[in-house]
Amino acid sequence: MEVTLNGDPCTIVNDLTIAKFLSTLDLEGKFAIEINQHIIPRSEYPQTPIHPGDNIEIVQAIGGG
Repeated sequence: MEVTLNGDPCTIVNDLTIAKFLSTLDLEGKFAIEINQHIIPRSEYPQTPIHPGDNIEIVQAIGGG
């Protein structure tokens, strides 16, 4: 299915939750997930499905000094 990931078109398999999708990515550190301009609490990742056409933003925290 087609979604938008961080502003770019992306094809992913059907029937993914956020947790399953994140397991396919090589992410480290702290990050936040937003779907269709709604921040998803980490506790909801396992049961939140991704739908065709969703706009997914993954924002990673970057420390500075």
